[in-house]
Amino acid sequence: MNDAAIRMTDDPQAYDVEAIRADFPILGQTVHGKPLVYLDSGASAQKPKAMIDAMRHSFEECYANVHRGAYDLSERTTAAYEGAREIVRAFLNAKSEREIIFTKNASEAINLVAYSYGRGLMKAGDTVLISEMEHHSNIVPWQLLRDATGVKLRVVPITDEGEFRLDAYADMLDDSVKLVAVTHVSNVLGTITPAKKIVEMAHAVGAKVLFDGSQAVMHMQVDMQDLDCDFYAFTGHKLYGPTGIGVLYGKEALLDAMPPFLGGGDMISSVTFEKSTWAELPTKFEAGTPPIVEAIGLGASIQYLTGVGVERAGAHEGDLLTYAMQRLASVKGLRVIGTAPNKTAVISFDGGGAPP
Repeated sequence: MNDAAIRMTDDPQAYDVEAIRADFPILGQTVHGKPLVYLDSGASAQKPKAMIDAMRHSFEECYANVHRGAYDLSERTTAAYEGAREIVRAFLNAKSEREIIFTKNASEAINLVAYSYGRGLMKAGDTVLISEMEHHSNIVPWQLLRDATGVKLRVVPITDEGEFRLDAYADMLDDSVKLVAVTHVSNVLGTITPAKKIVEMAHAVGAKVLFDGSQAVMHMQVDMQDLDCDFYAFTGHKLYGPTGIGVLYGKEALLDAMPPFLGGGDMISSVTFEKSTWAELPTKFEAGTPPIVEAIGLGASIQYLTGVGVERAGAHEGDLLTYAMQRLASVKGLRVIGTAPNKTAVISFDGGGAPP
């Protein structure tokens, strides 16, 4: 047993790995005669029984459409759906539930901002800054915006170790920059970007900031009021929740000023053949029947993670990262890609001449 594992076992506040494994039904099986070990959570995480049970209960005992039925099942389902929104609000420490928009994933959340803020409030000649370490879901929406409107797109470089270059970022910030859209934690390198400094520097030139937090919210406490970013996106399935659900946080004043992204369903206040008016936040951005049960499942997964403790889970991951990096360093011909000193437990490597 390695030293990190011994330390965690002896600690009275230890992160009980076996108890956590037991919370995930899928990990009870064996593969090739050995207990299943799953190392692809960066792509999509496995699901705790608490989340599965919450979704099953919703389907079996309390399912109806939301916001539009004056009967018991609809009222109970609406309460559960909006309860999930409050869970997300508290998880992010947002000021208001009006600032929490349910989407189908982080990609849709970022596209919402690119469309509604980018096309609605930006103009040709304005600049969006992204970084070299972005997931394509935080590249392509801005390319589409650039091609459609004449908005400029510029890329902040990173170091060979995978760190965000604040010096280059400072040089690129000017009055033309209206939005900075960068990852909070890189999905490939594990790098934790200097988020508060990025926000502070952007706000100094009047730019807004969006973070892709899909790889951050399960590793660390994220506080919207402390971070002071303008938008924050994450996806549910990486946070031990179901697929088909994501979240966009946005400051209320900004969301109020932005035009709708999609039309239909609950996002309207009134409709005539001549004109429609929009619902209040957050439903202005939640067109059609929403992902009801998925939102309830996301709420349950957040409650599960909160019960375990985000910081305790992060500390355990830090121990595993240290151990893995030490062991990988001894593999001849293997090169770890992304060695920033401030990173989460995400490791990419080039096998080179390493044996299979």
